[in-house]
Amino acid sequence: MSRQRDDYEKSWWKRFKGWVDGEWDPLASGMEIRVPGSKPEERVTAAPKYLTEAGTPEEGSPAKGAAVGSESPKDPHPSLYDGRGIRYFRRFYQIMSVLLCLSIIFVLLWTVSYLPVFGNAGNPDNNEVSARYIERGLQETGAVNIVTGMILDYRAFDTFGESCVLFIASCCVLVLLRIDVEVKDGQSESGLKKRLAEANDRIYEPKNDIILQKCAGVLVPFILVFGIYIVLNGHLSPGGGFSGGAVLGSGLILYLNAFGFGKTERFFTEKVYRRVTLSALTFYCLAKSYSFFTGANHLESGIPLGTPGAILSSGLILPLNICVGLVVACTMYAFYTLFRKGGM
Repeated sequence: MSRQRDDYEKSWWKRFKGWVDGEWDPLASGMEIRVPGSKPEERVTAAPKYLTEAGTPEEGSPAKGAAVGSESPKDPHPSLYDGRGIRYFRRFYQIMSVLLCLSIIFVLLWTVSYLPVFGNAGNPDNNEVSARYIERGLQETGAVNIVTGMILDYRAFDTFGESCVLFIASCCVLVLLRIDVEVKDGQSESGLKKRLAEANDRIYEPKNDIILQKCAGVLVPFILVFGIYIVLNGHLSPGGGFSGGAVLGSGLILYLNAFGFGKTERFFTEKVYRRVTLSALTFYCLAKSYSFFTGANHLESGIPLGTPGAILSSGLILPLNICVGLVVACTMYAFYTLFRKGGM
């Protein structure tokens, strides 16, 4: 009989789920906060926030018992706090930035000088690969759209890398532009978030623009249906996950501009964004890893290609198109909300 474990709160799965839901940030610990021009004894070492609804630290949390200015006033590098160290670092940073940019420009120009002449029949890109895509693409992938068969079957890992780049870019923008709520003594985090939301409503939200809302109420359903059509028919006609996801993202942005963050967050929040993108990228990676493993070892994958021209055909291309469309739509919406408001 297996022993029941009672350490779920300290398990890796609990931490991973909390990170996905945005409940804690693993990079928040160990950060040093110091007002410019302050003395070393006025520094504060930031720790992860484990706050209850009342705004007090939980028992056993790193923030429990932490005091401002508890660090020793003795500093081994006094020059960093009299301005000289910062000035030296900025000057060094500027010089290295210029040298790096000049080096990149030189390498790029040197590489361009060695490129083959455009249109030459002997160029490396004029080989049997393009002929293979055109002549046997329909037979091997089941996709009527040759371009979709190429990017989601022959070169599916390249497309997976592009989707990961979109997700990483949105995470970087989230880190740089998000607005964090500062919790002070005697104040609850929920109260500060509520006041911050009210301030954002006064600045960013539309105030009953009846023309915009009526137009959006008519256009948004058609835009979303058209985006879904482009995603689902990417293997049959021009389109696919990238173009369909862009249409879906534009529909979400139009709805946001018309009805505001309050109504949009009823069905699309930061947790939904994290879960959708993580699930889509995980499925994409596992599906194509299995497909490439069986193909490289001359094994039957067991995934039917179906009848070319039918909606349920082309093997994994249809679900992969759906995954790419979800990632692109979520990324477009996340970029817009972050640049507009500083948060989702």
